[in-house]
Amino acid sequence: MWNTVFPYLLSGISVGGQYALIAIGYTMVYGILRLINFAHGDVFMVAGIIMVYMSASGMPLWVTIPLVLILTALIGFVIERVAYKPLRSAPRMSVMISAIGVSYTLQNLVLYVTGGLNKTYPTIPLISQTVTVLGAKTKAVTLVTPVLTLVLVLLLVTLINKTKIGMAMRAVSKDFETSQLMGIKINSVISATFVIGSFLAGVGSVLYFTNYPTVIQTSGAMPGLKAFVAAVFGGIGSIPGAVIGAFIIGIMENIIKGLDVILFKSGVISAPLGLSTFSDAFTFALLIVILIVKPTGLFGEKATDKV
Repeated sequence: MWNTVFPYLLSGISVGGQYALIAIGYTMVYGILRLINFAHGDVFMVAGIIMVYMSASGMPLWVTIPLVLILTALIGFVIERVAYKPLRSAPRMSVMISAIGVSYTLQNLVLYVTGGLNKTYPTIPLISQTVTVLGAKTKAVTLVTPVLTLVLVLLLVTLINKTKIGMAMRAVSKDFETSQLMGIKINSVISATFVIGSFLAGVGSVLYFTNYPTVIQTSGAMPGLKAFVAAVFGGIGSIPGAVIGAFIIGIMENIIKGLDVILFKSGVISAPLGLSTFSDAFTFALLIVILIVKPTGLFGEKATDKV
């Protein structure tokens, strides 16, 4: 039984780590701006497309990967400055519509560049090789992802708790208006938030597309939505909550994908039932349940309206 479940569990932990890196971007931006950045999943996709074209140019990977991460962070910075900063004092609905507009703009730009053709992600030698763990064969990226995710999260938490920009982020997330009155450079804090979130999405794209090596203009839609669900599940605005929520969703999603095999090998069913069809539906059903039972998520703080 364990030999059957373990490969799916391993894969779930890996995917969960990739969702976590995307979810952090959602939760950081919401924590400061109270904005759901619907374009975040598309930034993740664009990072994959940039990697495809830069590696095709013949540049060595040790140059290409850092450059892709820097460009992805720069894209996040430009999006914030062009699409969100001018709407700082606008109604929240206007900002949300702007975010949706940015999402479709990125998708259509990639559609124009690629002609709608699937692009194959380059092979990254160190993390693409096959390894065996407790009898289960998997790619090295499956083992690297959770470790790298936890390291990056610890570095991020340290930055937020121990540095000047981190303290400014915490102050702005608690009280935007008062922070502004106290002389905190709001624009710099918000830009830093988008840069960090986009950088992590870039890291997530390298790990994700190593496992799923086809990139098209819609490749960021489903991972982005699942990462958003993870952020809500953990408590939107909470970084640890987003990470835990992402790992739970990744594990459960992959267990459901392998449920037919698990039940068949354990003798519970005599023929496949097609349960893997519901792996995506589970994620969104979970979101509905969480919003009904605990609207603030696992670690979310109850919001109090100022009068």
